[in-house]
Amino acid sequence: MIPFDIEGKKERIKALQEEIGSPDFWQKPEAREKVSLLSKLEEEVKGVEELKGEVQALEELLPLAEEDASFAEELERETQRLKEKIKQLELSTFFTDPLDERSAIVTLKAGAGGTEACDWVEILLRMYTMWADRKGYKYEILDRTPGEVVGSRTVTLSIAGPYAYGYLKAERGVHRLVRISPFDANRRRHTTFALVDVIPEIPENEVVINEEDLEIETFRASAPGGQHMQKNETAVRIRHKPTGIVVSCQSERSQYQNKMSALKILRAKLSELERKKREEEIEQIRGEKQEIAWGSQIRSYVLYPYTMIKDHRTGVERRDVEEVLDGDLDDFIYAYLKQTAKSSATSKSHR
Repeated sequence: MIPFDIEGKKERIKALQEEIGSPDFWQKPEAREKVSLLSKLEEEVKGVEELKGEVQALEELLPLAEEDASFAEELERETQRLKEKIKQLELSTFFTDPLDERSAIVTLKAGAGGTEACDWVEILLRMYTMWADRKGYKYEILDRTPGEVVGSRTVTLSIAGPYAYGYLKAERGVHRLVRISPFDANRRRHTTFALVDVIPEIPENEVVINEEDLEIETFRASAPGGQHMQKNETAVRIRHKPTGIVVSCQSERSQYQNKMSALKILRAKLSELERKKREEEIEQIRGEKQEIAWGSQIRSYVLYPYTMIKDHRTGVERRDVEEVLDGDLDDFIYAYLKQTAKSSATSKSHR
């Protein structure tokens, strides 16, 4: 197990408390997020301190369990409960990147497969929003390009909450679906793909964007949204001329709100671009050194001829596919973060 850095957590709590106490704190756009982070860190430290007492109490039950079967049963129940608690605390030790504590911007893109792929994007969107609900996170769809028949070709959403990026970076990659397509009259088996991209949300003051570097155009929203959105050019597309990055937003009802959301996505993409450049310069590319391309899937969701979801990076398998598609992703996320943390620790020890 990777040690829980309780002293480091306490130092972070102290720094956050000082920041929250500053006069202009509530004027910052990330104020609520930092308050939530402080609460989570305090909860983690309290959890470790409580765990120490619970383990000690459990040790005191050992002699009684050898003499009385009822105590042995209670000991087993308490042991399982503490194992789960330790697992959750261990998870927090995997978040070593300062960006892990940020909210996340998730983009889903349909791959090969036409209507089937667009439907797969919609299934993944439901899965991640249900996962966010389970975590108590808030989410907002920033942009959506509907498919020609059903589903969506692309969806961009923000998921806000402490460590949302830290968790969801485990989902970055190609997701493969195998099933009998409901859109095939001949009931044939189809294989389709969708790309999940995850980047951390970046506060406005961390990335400065010059207006002269932007090429902004407005257009009528194509997503469902009522007559108001269809009659007025509320949707916004922004091209960042120095990098060529293009972002758009059409989910809000006003042009100004869509512009602000598009700029939020652009800040995150620019920050990620700079981060990748720095990492390439020092030959420490983040995550697996693998090109994201169709055929390099990180996870397969097989619904026919058998039912199983398998993560190809960690080997974790689940056969209760409905539960996973309803947002129960923690087994996959935990295994990937644990594997990555161990790999990182091993590489550091060999330097």
